[in-house]
Amino acid sequence: MTKKPVRRILVTNDDGIDAPGLKTARKIAEQLSDDVWVVAPAEENSGASHSLSLTRPMRLTKRGPKRYAVGGTPTDCVAVALRHILFDDPPSLVISGVNFGQNICEDVSYSGTVSAAKEGTVFGIKSVALSQTMSFDGKRQVRFGVAERYAPDIIRKLYAQDWPAGTLMNVNFPDIDPKTKCKTLVTKQGKRDRSILRLTERRDPRDNPYFWYSFDMTPQTPPAGTDMQAIYNGDISITPLKMDHTDTTLHTRLGRLFQ
Repeated sequence: MTKKPVRRILVTNDDGIDAPGLKTARKIAEQLSDDVWVVAPAEENSGASHSLSLTRPMRLTKRGPKRYAVGGTPTDCVAVALRHILFDDPPSLVISGVNFGQNICEDVSYSGTVSAAKEGTVFGIKSVALSQTMSFDGKRQVRFGVAERYAPDIIRKLYAQDWPAGTLMNVNFPDIDPKTKCKTLVTKQGKRDRSILRLTERRDPRDNPYFWYSFDMTPQTPPAGTDMQAIYNGDISITPLKMDHTDTTLHTRLGRLFQ
């Protein structure tokens, strides 16, 4: 029997403890390690970004062997796992996902899935965000089988590499038939030519106004070599993301300005 490469894995997400993508992520993790722990939000936290629950208590509920729900954000889940549940024996890898929908371009700033991987990176642990693209017309179920087929081998290869401190991996799987072969491309973070977020004003039954987000999924023009282009072409995208947001070019120029 081939030895599994990862000693211990923490699995989390932003879609919640009962999300189908989390079950897929656990299946992926169990192909890589014999010691898999799940700590995920009690409720959906899509779009939570790298937020913390600073003004409300977080409740921890055991949902099964090595499986916990946290009343908080994806970042909270990783923090609770690493500072409490697994404090004495932290994981070697954090897997976040598999997200219901892609996390490409500007999505990485909003994404709770990516931010959970960021929090693992803060703790110095190799971390991977996994997201499964949905159909652009929204009429087809999300095909998590694509991630389930390809992710184990991708993570094995990534995990065997030395990663720079402060770097995480953002992996997006295309909306294709799981039996279809596709390429795996290392990409840059793309940029959409327009925002996909739409804000709609509505009225509740008491005629009070409220607002609701929706998404414009009309295809755009993807820049070459980006995560967006890979997904549009039906390929897997791997984008290394840095925690350091410093604009080094402007930093140098401003340094001369303020000498």
